[in-house]
Amino acid sequence: MSRLKSDIRQYLVVTGNYWAFTLTDGALRMLVVLHFHQLGFSPLEIAALFLFYEFFGIVTNLLGGYLGARIGLNRTMNIGLALQVAALALLTVPATWLTVPWVMGAQALSGIAKDLNKMSAKSAVKLLVPPGQPGRLYRWVALLTGSKNALKGAGFFLGGLLLSVLGFTGALLLMAVVLGAVWLLSMLVLRRDLGRSGARPKFEELLSKSRPVNWLSAARLFLFGARDVWFVVALPVYLTSELHWTFTSVGSFLAAWIIGYGIVQSMAPALTRRHGDAPDGSTALRWALPLAVVPAAMAAVGLEGSPQLVLIGGLFLFGVLFAVNSSLHSYLIVCYAREDGASLDVGFYYMSNAAGRLIGTILSGWIFQVSGLAACLWASAVMLVLAAVFTIPLPRSGPIAGSVDRR
Repeated sequence: MSRLKSDIRQYLVVTGNYWAFTLTDGALRMLVVLHFHQLGFSPLEIAALFLFYEFFGIVTNLLGGYLGARIGLNRTMNIGLALQVAALALLTVPATWLTVPWVMGAQALSGIAKDLNKMSAKSAVKLLVPPGQPGRLYRWVALLTGSKNALKGAGFFLGGLLLSVLGFTGALLLMAVVLGAVWLLSMLVLRRDLGRSGARPKFEELLSKSRPVNWLSAARLFLFGARDVWFVVALPVYLTSELHWTFTSVGSFLAAWIIGYGIVQSMAPALTRRHGDAPDGSTALRWALPLAVVPAAMAAVGLEGSPQLVLIGGLFLFGVLFAVNSSLHSYLIVCYAREDGASLDVGFYYMSNAAGRLIGTILSGWIFQVSGLAACLWASAVMLVLAAVFTIPLPRSGPIAGSVDRR
């Protein structure tokens, strides 16, 4: 590490923190979904457990970008790690304490932690890549995002496995200890001035004044709402209740999907850069439209005859296209973000991401409980059409980082 350039060392530290956090975040989500389904909670009640997780993600992204610019991204990242340790510890209490309000409170802490960590990591990449290098920026963002999601998939598998082997409490204790060690190491090695704005940002700067950031944020909201409306609650509950898969099987399947999704995200620069040009708004539109077809086709084919074949095949296509769309969006927001105080624009954008996840999570439980998985797929298709529509006004000139018109 000592022989590497300073920016590369810090990138590796940021990525390592993000990896460790994401592993526990994916495992915790799977633990909560499967454990409380096992206890007899309905799909809508399970979705409600994540209500504060997603809601406080919205608030955190809005305020977290402001905090990152004022106190530095090292502090916001380390605060996120510490809060996740606390959230894990809160769920290790005796089973009689695990009421819905208690679990929702713990999930609120986890939601704050996750979005502080994500905002810090994505903003840090913007600052560690020298200006005027869009290709390098795209590769670093794609690698960070793709590897993170591969680790989240591993977390899904880990959650299902640990629930089977150690039980709910044992799994949480193990993760809290490991993540606590990562947090202590991060406080020692992460650069102390990382991301602190040269000018003190004003509170009214929380809402972005950049048209490209606003349009991209709207597209991001519907993109992630479209994924979570069928993937978060409806799919794992369907696999266990209708297809009678075991917890380990569900965790392994969803883990494999997310790992593959992360790998494709890392490959997105090679898939989307024609003739070496940096992607722009037209690239985002071209990749958004085919994605909307997949859940619509799955719902149209139906799940009665061969549900496993439809789900596995459909998830494969959806995962490839969604991964590219997500990676494109992640690059474009870092590209559109201002040079000084990048966390403000990135935080606003990921506020929309969290809002989409909140809407998708609640709709996933409600629509599945009322109408089943096929209805969730139709809702996903509608959201994806809207996501494509909101990419239409994005700049078409292959923007260089920090150079877009902010009006």
